[in-house]
Amino acid sequence: MAHDRAQAVVAFGGGHGLAASLQALRILVDDLVVDDLTAVVTVADNGGSSGRLRAEFGVLPPGDLRMALAALCGEHQWGDTWARVLQHRFAGQGDMRGHVIGNLLIVGLWEQLGDPVAALDWVGRLLGASGRVLPMALTPLDITAEVRGLPENPAGLTTVRGQVEVATTEGVISSIALDPPDPEPCPEALAAVHAADWLVLGPGSWFTSVIPHLMVPALHDAIVTSEARVVVTLNLTEQAGETPGFEAADHLAVLAEHAPDLRIHTVLADAASVGEGLEDLLEVVRAAGAELVVADVACDDGSPRHDPAKLAAAYARIMGT
Repeated sequence: MAHDRAQAVVAFGGGHGLAASLQALRILVDDLVVDDLTAVVTVADNGGSSGRLRAEFGVLPPGDLRMALAALCGEHQWGDTWARVLQHRFAGQGDMRGHVIGNLLIVGLWEQLGDPVAALDWVGRLLGASGRVLPMALTPLDITAEVRGLPENPAGLTTVRGQVEVATTEGVISSIALDPPDPEPCPEALAAVHAADWLVLGPGSWFTSVIPHLMVPALHDAIVTSEARVVVTLNLTEQAGETPGFEAADHLAVLAEHAPDLRIHTVLADAASVGEGLEDLLEVVRAAGAELVVADVACDDGSPRHDPAKLAAAYARIMGT
């Protein structure tokens, strides 16, 4: 399905949520709905292979960047093969256990080229990726959160530091911040935002993958001043550690608390996931001056994952308006 004019899209996030969105948007590249696709990826991971490489080499954590690149590989032998290679995690019992080939490849190119953006572009060309992958900042970040209800301080707020620690907290997250609070922005990411027709936030880990982009001052300013229309794709369910007990409307509420000047054009929600919370969600969406699109975008296997083909169809309808 081709539109009169193909459009430029920037998708923000990290991990599996951004990967689902990129797989959907990659379909729209093939369908000529989107002709310029950029992923802007969080760089705060401090766990697993990424955390180890970050600590040893002082580099940006490569894991979420790798997953975004893999998601942009095409549905053909070359793309499928390189996506699998990029995502391969070593087993065994030695020092390499748990490391991922794609992480090592990215860090190796960073050391060779001395330029994280150029290295990611080279990996993208190797894979035949259907878009560009950029870091949200050129400085490795830590996420901190003010958390309520932890056993050691049940009545007050406790500061929790680190993406993994925030994502797995037993308390209730009140707010997040970045350290450093004003990291060096990625100029190419800012340029992509200003040139975009659509900006896509979510799905993904709300406090550690989605909201952090709005906490980088330069990127925040680019997003809120861009003429692009903003689509917020809601998660299918609550996430243990980050959003326990959250309804669909709660995701928008905390987004507004962290970025009250964000102008949202469309909120995309899954029909089955919204359930009885539809009226509350509609009220919050209308208060934000946005449009609510409710569609079947979940996988049919019952897992809390977005189906790329269904999500692509929903994005195509939204971007055709």
